[in-house]
Amino acid sequence: MDVRLDALLKLRAELNDSLSGRGLKLSVNDMLIKALGLALMQAPKCNVSFAGDQLVQYHRADISVAVSVPNGLITPIITGADSKAISSISSEMSDLAGRAKDGKLQPHEYQGGTASLSNMGMFGIKQFEAVINPPQGMIMAIGAGEKRPFVIDDALQIATVMSATGSFDHRAIDGADGAQLMQAFRDLCEKPLGLVA
Repeated sequence: MDVRLDALLKLRAELNDSLSGRGLKLSVNDMLIKALGLALMQAPKCNVSFAGDQLVQYHRADISVAVSVPNGLITPIITGADSKAISSISSEMSDLAGRAKDGKLQPHEYQGGTASLSNMGMFGIKQFEAVINPPQGMIMAIGAGEKRPFVIDDALQIATVMSATGSFDHRAIDGADGAQLMQAFRDLCEKPLGLVA
């Protein structure tokens, strides 16, 4: 689905302005990790894993975040992303990504997770479908935010829009439940004050 980013980008700029004295700079990805964590709480049927013949339900959102490393890809985990401040997610993600690139992550820092997020926007990729990381039941693929013609209040305007694509293991997650998660994710991104409440 298409997700308008204008409000999220405005909030990010305001937050970064207020955090400048603390040496923190929030990325769009930090905010998307938080949005996915909260969306999983709003659509709990998607916060599951499927291990063989067992469906496991989770009550917190541990988001595995795809990070490119010299010999491939690794997915360090932001535990409890649904309940952490975006500034904490940002600090943790910076630390985890740095240590991932140096090959210094401990197994518990990249094994597990309740859902994954893969963002290829920084490479200019508009839209893609990510492969689920078993035994997780879903992954969210994020494309680049770009200015596009967009109908707002019945008028053609310019908006910053990104594509978000959910991949779901249908042994664990029904399509309608996946759609509910996608809608919750979009709503949180388009009304981003909910990310800091």
